Amino acid sequence: MTETRVAFDDGDAYDRYMGRWSRAIGERFLAWLDRPAHESWLDVGCGTGAFTKLILARMAPRKIVGLDPSAAQVEHAKRTVTAPQAEFREGSASDLPFATGEFDVVVSALAIHFFPDRPKAFQEMLRVTRAGGVIAGYTWRKTPTDLDAPYGPLARAVTEVAGDVKTSAVVPEAMPEGLRAALIAEGYADIDVTTIEATQTFRDFEDYWSSQTGTFPHPVATSALALGDRERERVRDILRAALPAAADGTITYPSRATAFKARKPR
Repeated sequence: MTETRVAFDDGDAYDRYMGRWSRAIGERFLAWLDRPAHESWLDVGCGTGAFTKLILARMAPRKIVGLDPSAAQVEHAKRTVTAPQAEFREGSASDLPFATGEFDVVVSALAIHFFPDRPKAFQEMLRVTRAGGVIAGYTWRKTPTDLDAPYGPLARAVTEVAGDVKTSAVVPEAMPEGLRAALIAEGYADIDVTTIEATQTFRDFEDYWSSQTGTFPHPVATSALALGDRERERVRDILRAALPAAADGTITYPSRATAFKARKPR
């Protein structure tokens, strides 16, 4: 895999590409997190606001602030999440613009691997959580040789045909042992790390293919579309074999995320 930067400059396109997956995995994560209503939340790396919207629907927070470095994503979130207790701001995970102990719950959904300084981001998430409060998050499971993300099957097929594929950063925190070590190093308490799985079903192979290559310009999709016609058809054949259709033509497959929840020491 060749790592490359992913630019989140089109919130609508990103939501069409990843929205269905982020909602599915987010619902399972929130069920596992199991927090009471009326708490104050911070969503670090909120993107389009999809996870913020889930928190509002499932957790009934007293207030929630979504923070993201992308102005385009923040504007998308402001347009699409209009609950009065929700606020969205532009900012960095490495320098959170909030007071120490300001939030009951600080979360990050599918963003940890994008943080340019993850130790500093973990320090900041801990700082702005109240004593005894909860810090939690999740990111797609990923190693240098395999991906459990929604684009994993496509990445494996492109690699088989082309010998390499572009993808977003591979970080130690994407796997349980790396994530646990990072949290221990920053002084988190009562650490619980798990794997969360979600599945999605596509109408047929063309529905799956268009969802992967026809919406958001993710590096894996870009790698696939850069192939010649013959190589791209080989990729499609590999995917048909790897993702066999059900009797009704639908295609269903899982993706997995590494998740954690922990407490700020009192």
